[in-house]
Amino acid sequence: MSRSYLALFMRFVVLVAAQVLIVDHINLGGYISPALYLLFIILLPFQVPGWFLLVSSFFLGMSIDIFSNSTGLNAAASVFVAFVRPAVIRGVGAPADYEGHLNPGIPDMGAQWFITYSTVLILIHQLMIGILESFYLSEAGTILLRVILSSAVTLLMIVIVEYLFMRRKR
Repeated sequence: MSRSYLALFMRFVVLVAAQVLIVDHINLGGYISPALYLLFIILLPFQVPGWFLLVSSFFLGMSIDIFSNSTGLNAAASVFVAFVRPAVIRGVGAPADYEGHLNPGIPDMGAQWFITYSTVLILIHQLMIGILESFYLSEAGTILLRVILSSAVTLLMIVIVEYLFMRRKR
């Protein structure tokens, strides 16, 4: 199990670095803020304990906040996504008797399941970011536009990364 935690730690470091060094510097018109780092939460194994899910999501979001000088927005949104993740997994229709070795990725669960599951989590995350950033109902249209555009670009990036780096089933 320690090897799997080491692999999770490496994924954490790589995704934070990619977000901070590459994705945050892509200017997409001010309306689009992709969150590639969500891939860490999305790909956490099904059997990860709840405390680990919440704590790692907090540190993930806080790491992004520290490097991007935001005031806890990413930490709050990441923890909320981690909190609703088990319900989303049940709602999207993970097999009731999934085995311990399955992970929520394309090779184990299939592209349709992964895209549906990722879309729900990404939309929740982007909606939380939008609401916490703005806090005004008068900007609901702008928030909705940003949520939709950012979610679409984030989903596209996550699916591309998943296909590039997934391990093929034998």
